[in-house]
Amino acid sequence: MMRILFSSFGALRALPYARAWRLPMAGLALVVLAACSGGANKPKPTELKAVVPVVAVQQVWTARLGAVKFPLAVSVSGSTLFVAASEGVVAAMDARTGRDIWRLNLATPLAAGVGSDGRVAAVVTQGNHLVAVVDGREIWREKLTAQAYTAPFVAGGRIFVLTADRAVHAFDGNSGRKLWMQQRPTEPLVLRQAGVLLAVGDTLVAGLAGRLTGLNPANGSLRWEVPIASPRGINDVERLVDLVGPVSRLNNVVCVRAFQASVGCVNAERGVLQWTKTADGSVGLDGDERLVFAVESDGKVVTWKRADGESGWRSEQLRFRGLTAPRVVGRSIAIGDASGFVHLLSREDGTLVNRLATDGSAIVATPTLVGETLVVVTQAGTIFGFQPQ
Repeated sequence: MMRILFSSFGALRALPYARAWRLPMAGLALVVLAACSGGANKPKPTELKAVVPVVAVQQVWTARLGAVKFPLAVSVSGSTLFVAASEGVVAAMDARTGRDIWRLNLATPLAAGVGSDGRVAAVVTQGNHLVAVVDGREIWREKLTAQAYTAPFVAGGRIFVLTADRAVHAFDGNSGRKLWMQQRPTEPLVLRQAGVLLAVGDTLVAGLAGRLTGLNPANGSLRWEVPIASPRGINDVERLVDLVGPVSRLNNVVCVRAFQASVGCVNAERGVLQWTKTADGSVGLDGDERLVFAVESDGKVVTWKRADGESGWRSEQLRFRGLTAPRVVGRSIAIGDASGFVHLLSREDGTLVNRLATDGSAIVATPTLVGETLVVVTQAGTIFGFQPQ
């Protein structure tokens, strides 16, 4: 498939497109990397076959928020979910009923969000402002040094932000005061999609280029660094190996994907690599105690054994359908596609056990399990609540 590199201050839809920032020495200029979206060589999505539901699922509510055209992450605290729309609406909702707990219109386009600890919700605007919200009220906003596409991570009274110049910033959650910044050596391009930022114990874990790093959340000092993939190739595009979210965490072990390069699992307590395997995918992954589940760039659903990285089952029934990352839901994994369907596959062997229809627009966030409710967000801005039986 042909790739085109050109300068632009616009934005293109990601999957199956890759987006990238070029970070020259003398400033920040935008470069967009895109695949041809038309032509006779574009693969045709695999035709969906009828499915006899093995796992019963009931739609229990729907809600409207607004179109979503940025890498949305749905944040969860108890039975509350936090969501946002492109034009600046941020909301906290009861996942059991779909009703608003609060809703705020920031009246400015968003680039990343939402992160929340259940009290403070945080998003990043296209104008590079980090905005903190409590109980539907904006409490502060601070200017960032660069754009961000990863939802802020809120924990311990602080808000952590991963920016496109591969820096991690820490802010006081109540006042917005800048606490510290950590920046690692970087490659010239960075993906315009969600990266990796989470806590494991008392360590802040971040994806910086092809490395998973452990930072001290108090001061940003480096505790450990583990390479998941190393940049290779003859140009900046081929050398792009950013880590992409979501990740699969089980106790202290975090399994993560490096963009179109590999997957790997790291003991984040000790900063020790357990295994890596070559893999060609663009979105994150999920897992259970036995397997790691992922989607390749061509839509194959693949698995690896969590213990040692050996191959497990794979499925080709959803190829070229523009899939989201998978989410473990009971006995199944849920995967959204670009036509607005959510496919439930057996965790055991990958057989299709149900298919859920939404509003016909692309599923834009990884399906999220909130208690007993599976939450799905579409590009058109409809939020669906399903309950698997």
